[in-house]
Amino acid sequence: MSSSCVRQILCHAVQIMKGGSPGIPAFRIPRRSVQIGIFGNTWRWSLFCTEAVASNPSPAVKKKKPDPRAHDTISNIGRKISQRQIQVISEEGENMGVLHRADVLRIMDEKGLKLVLLNEQKEPPVYRLMTGKQIYEEQMKLGEKQKSKAAPLQVKELTFSLGIAPHDLKTKLKQVGSWLEKKHHVRVTIRSPRKESINNLDEKLEQIVQEMDVMVGYVSKPRVIREGQAAMCIIRPPSAKELSKRDKNQTKHSQSVSPPAAQEETSPPDTKEDPSTMSHEK
Repeated sequence: MSSSCVRQILCHAVQIMKGGSPGIPAFRIPRRSVQIGIFGNTWRWSLFCTEAVASNPSPAVKKKKPDPRAHDTISNIGRKISQRQIQVISEEGENMGVLHRADVLRIMDEKGLKLVLLNEQKEPPVYRLMTGKQIYEEQMKLGEKQKSKAAPLQVKELTFSLGIAPHDLKTKLKQVGSWLEKKHHVRVTIRSPRKESINNLDEKLEQIVQEMDVMVGYVSKPRVIREGQAAMCIIRPPSAKELSKRDKNQTKHSQSVSPPAAQEETSPPDTKEDPSTMSHEK
């Protein structure tokens, strides 16, 4: 097929794609417009175009940061030692120096010990030989430490009016007591019933707190806020020092009350003279 025939067929196909009439001669189509309008736009938005690739860059994969608590466990690694040279601590806590992993495996087989990773960041990494009982004890200690970690502090809020009914006040104070048992802090706010300034509103709030069934400590003592229209305080569970002080005061009070009762019990009963004895003496 000659080049002129191929050219006419391509021009005819382009004219049909543009929506033109196939009766128009193909040579009347501007060659520049065909290249720019069809092939230029197709090349510009092609998937193989560098501009299209640059406009939609692939998202970079974020590397996960190593968790610092990843090695806060005590477990046997078995016989999988990735390093050839490691520093070994004996089951008695003595430093055995840097050993080859083949020597470490031999010691494990001879003594029936297990290998525990202590520090992977050092060069060479530090391992320890331990018995099964030692691993169990260390796991128990680690679990107790994790349980003893303080939970995040929460501050609960309670607001009520000075004219609250006694039953409702008792219910709210019981709720405060349950929060204190869970080691939370509680912000207690009391407001005047008609948004009017009331004298000694902080003293009334302190009196309400003292009426609670549980002992409390103050983070912030009662103070007047909102230009005398309300009073606020923050209470907390009592510390160990405060509890011991309360127990000492109760012991002293009980000791101060007990001596009179003891004297009454030990005092001899009143003896009455027998009339027959009196007549005999006479």
